Amino acid sequence: MAKYIGPKSRIARKFGEPIYGADKAFEKKNYPPGQHGSAKRRKKLSEYGTQLQEKQKAKYTYGVLEKQFRRTFEKAAHKSGVTGEILLQLLESRLDNVVYRLGIAPTRSAARQIVGHCHITVNGKVLNISSYFVKEGEVISVREKSKSLEAIVNSLEGRIIRFPWLEWDSAKMSGKFLSYPTREDIPETIKEQLIVELYSK
Repeated sequence: MAKYIGPKSRIARKFGEPIYGADKAFEKKNYPPGQHGSAKRRKKLSEYGTQLQEKQKAKYTYGVLEKQFRRTFEKAAHKSGVTGEILLQLLESRLDNVVYRLGIAPTRSAARQIVGHCHITVNGKVLNISSYFVKEGEVISVREKSKSLEAIVNSLEGRIIRFPWLEWDSAKMSGKFLSYPTREDIPETIKEQLIVELYSK
């Protein structure tokens, strides 16, 4: 499975947000990377540049590469409703993201690893495809023999935030995807309309 494995703090600094979660390097250098990153005067982005940057931000946030992101957008465009919001809903319904939102993993990249190592089941069956789109009503659980894994236990103990579109049963280490989230319930600061405008050109 292809994925971005480059320096994450550098990407977070590029967008001015800790898109990969808590980051000490980002907090220390909260300005764009490069020789002139801390300079006050920055070249103003064109309309295309702004749209492209927003798409890149979404891709890095959800850990999706270009071809996969494009396919997800096309899937969203074929559905009835607001394309930008549907795009984010589809990204939120990816198995790796759902595992992350449930608190089973501390980051999306850790969630991808947990899914890839067959620690997660969907409706009782082991599924190791992180890009799988979870459907409404499906149950995502930690595999029985993986429930004592230190990484998973520590992540669940440290997770406080819960999301209204997900149901979690601590005793069973199992969650249910209740519905697709509304835009208001998705915490990411992505301007999805700019992505729609970019792909509409």
